[in-house]
Amino acid sequence: MKKIPIVILNGFLGSGKTTLFRSLLSQSKKKNISTCAIVNDMSQLDVDGELIATSAIIEEDDKMLESISSHILSSNIGIKLLDQALKKILSNQKPDIIIIETSGSCHPMPLVKYFKNQSNIYLSGVFVLIDSLMITQDYDFGKNIIHNLQQNMIQGKRGTINLLVEQILFSSHLILTKGDRINDDNLKKISSQIQNINPYATIHSVIFGKLNIESLFEIEEYNYLNVERLFGELKPILELESETDRPYDLVTKLIKDDRPFHPERLWKVFNHHLKVSIYRSKGFFWLASRPSQSLLFNQAAGTINIELLGTWRAAILEEEKNNLQEIEVKFLKEKLSKESGRFGDRCCELTIIGDKTQIDEFSEKVESCFLTNEEIIQWENGFNFKDPWPKNIVKINN
Repeated sequence: MKKIPIVILNGFLGSGKTTLFRSLLSQSKKKNISTCAIVNDMSQLDVDGELIATSAIIEEDDKMLESISSHILSSNIGIKLLDQALKKILSNQKPDIIIIETSGSCHPMPLVKYFKNQSNIYLSGVFVLIDSLMITQDYDFGKNIIHNLQQNMIQGKRGTINLLVEQILFSSHLILTKGDRINDDNLKKISSQIQNINPYATIHSVIFGKLNIESLFEIEEYNYLNVERLFGELKPILELESETDRPYDLVTKLIKDDRPFHPERLWKVFNHHLKVSIYRSKGFFWLASRPSQSLLFNQAAGTINIELLGTWRAAILEEEKNNLQEIEVKFLKEKLSKESGRFGDRCCELTIIGDKTQIDEFSEKVESCFLTNEEIIQWENGFNFKDPWPKNIVKINN
């Protein structure tokens, strides 16, 4: 019986895993490649899972997707949930390939060990995505990675730099993302520094997740011999970490509210109070200045992106000339009747991931950006709030 290849998309928070994942799934539909997906999010708000679920291929067949949230796959619980997800997928179908997107805090070693002993599936690639901008800004084009790791070793502590290096060490393929924002010479510097950490891995620059899905079938089985020594060195350390879903002092904070954000206050918080230790913010939101737009917020290190997801159902019904048929209006009203918020289906749901010493202070600043009751009255009376966010936001289709 032919074994099914497994490709893991690993990499630190905000490195572009979901962008690549969505692109690969979109390609699989267009090219008639049977693909199943497992997506993992360490927070309760399963943003990545929801985004993958809205891909056309998944909307047609939801049996192709398994989502694991609130646990990282490298924990003991995570490995058990991964095993269950794979058994569920393989119980009723035989895809050409299975792609797994891990959370950013996931250590690759427990996953590599798990797949080493499987019979009907095999690990072909561990793709570790590296945010070129983050490496440039935080590690001087990669020059300081080893130095910072050595400082941790001297102090006898483990942090996100340990995770970053160990993700690189276990990779079969290193994917440099956001290379369009860095000149070629600096991208070569980053490649050189990272290649020194793992000379066995191939390095590729991928922009906007544009990686040909056919290339995944050209990969040979993962070479376990390259990491055999790492298994022994890291085993006692990772056994201690395997019991937790929040390693490396990482904490998640969930912010939920039906109120819109004050656009100027939110801009100032993320442009003046964002610290290096706030690694990731992501989720769905709306601005008081743009009440019809359902938006995706995506912050990784010092980079912030906003993507247009669509139009809120409430906004469609509020539009006098919506050109809807009576049956469509009825359908939308039934959907909105199930919403508990004051503004129909409009809501803000953000996950913030950062160091436990900083996350509470920053989260409070973000929560202060919601409209106050007095501002809601102003908004309902037609007040225009100053909006410094980019006006040219487009809906991205893979």
